[in-house]
Amino acid sequence: MIPARSFSGKRVALFGLGGSGIATALALIEGGAEVLAWDDNPQSVAKANSHSIATGDLRSAEWRGFSSFVLSPGVPLTHPKPHWAVELARGAGVEVIGDIELFSRERMARAPDAPFIAITGTNGKSTTTALTAHILKSAGRDTQMGGNIGRAVMTLDPPKPDRHYVVECSSYQIDLGPSINPTAGILLNLTPDHLDRHGTMQHYASIKERLVSGSDTAIIGVDDIYCAQIADRLELVGKDVVRISKRLPLTDGYFADGTDLMEAKDGRYSRIAFLERIGSLRGQHNAQNALAAVAACVRVGLELGEIQSGLESFPGLAHRMEQVACKGHVLFVNDSKATNADAAAPALSSFPRIYWIAGGLPKEGGIEPLRSFFPRVAKAYLIGEAAPAFSATLGEAVPYEISGTLAAAVEHAARDAALDDAGEAVVLLSPACASFDQFKNFEIRGEAFRQAVNAIEGVRPIGGLN
Repeated sequence: MIPARSFSGKRVALFGLGGSGIATALALIEGGAEVLAWDDNPQSVAKANSHSIATGDLRSAEWRGFSSFVLSPGVPLTHPKPHWAVELARGAGVEVIGDIELFSRERMARAPDAPFIAITGTNGKSTTTALTAHILKSAGRDTQMGGNIGRAVMTLDPPKPDRHYVVECSSYQIDLGPSINPTAGILLNLTPDHLDRHGTMQHYASIKERLVSGSDTAIIGVDDIYCAQIADRLELVGKDVVRISKRLPLTDGYFADGTDLMEAKDGRYSRIAFLERIGSLRGQHNAQNALAAVAACVRVGLELGEIQSGLESFPGLAHRMEQVACKGHVLFVNDSKATNADAAAPALSSFPRIYWIAGGLPKEGGIEPLRSFFPRVAKAYLIGEAAPAFSATLGEAVPYEISGTLAAAVEHAARDAALDDAGEAVVLLSPACASFDQFKNFEIRGEAFRQAVNAIEGVRPIGGLN
């Protein structure tokens, strides 16, 4: 835990008592603050009480006595309208902040030189965060990873000069972190997302921009117009900007040339790393993630040999193009996290010969946006409520069967892929659907796929993930 000593002797209001909210309240208390916490869910309030956190309905609190109001990132700050507690705080002139802000203040107070890498973007945040932390750890650095992935940020070990922090930041967290100041801030990409909470794409992009604008070095993917404009703006005001591109050669920055990761300086190119034969980093989207991780690790002092070693040993993330097992020329890949068509596209773009398991609880638009990938699909195995609609979309373009259940789909896809003599065949679970018709969540769906695959006679599990 990081005791929030910056708030010692102060009264702090807190709303939102999920896992990160309780962790933040405990960090404030440990740091000497007087906390009054609340949540709209009575069970969350009871859980806080079990941790000896003082609770009380903030509607009747004396707000002028609070120095700060700490808001859970899951609670609306601006759109569709501010939460009632936000309006009370603002009416009393009380600052509204989140756990990332607490972390930033503690780092600046205790160890401002502690390397701090913060990652945001619409897609790829978790993989880039995990990859960056893995490279640092494999190079022997004292590394703490958390934020929007894994551990709540205030449960990490306290800052000290040689401790490296790798923190995934959602737009909600950045919106509550006015003084966030990473050593290296990464903005991967921007596409419309969470507009119900941010109102417009411009507002959403402006929030993401805050992370890199406050960074010592701003590492920005420039393959979309929003990020390219942000990079240009920051460079014009004198920021240290490192551009990365997964598809365009750059004059200055880092870019991907196939599986080679290149550095450009004044138009001169050199290879600094490579992804060839690294199964956990297949695909153009992972090239972008790797470029960002490489740029950040260079910024905090790693040697290129250390970085390459970390890339090669990266196991990937569970349920995100996770290589589960192989049998002969057949590779089994768990991409259960792909709960809509856009999320399924990276996996479908990464393999040339696919036995595709798709379906579940359908999302608006179905799989029509994936039509350009249909030539890669040798056969589709449809499951869940979406099966009839998906079969209509596939039509005569892709051979398919309605398997019904995931277990049947795995069995049939493995059988058919084993008979494929066209080189590597991939049995891919990338459902393009929510899981809720047959599974409680995508994690349980992915675990069911893993179990079904490992039950196949002669299959060889691919290690690395817990």
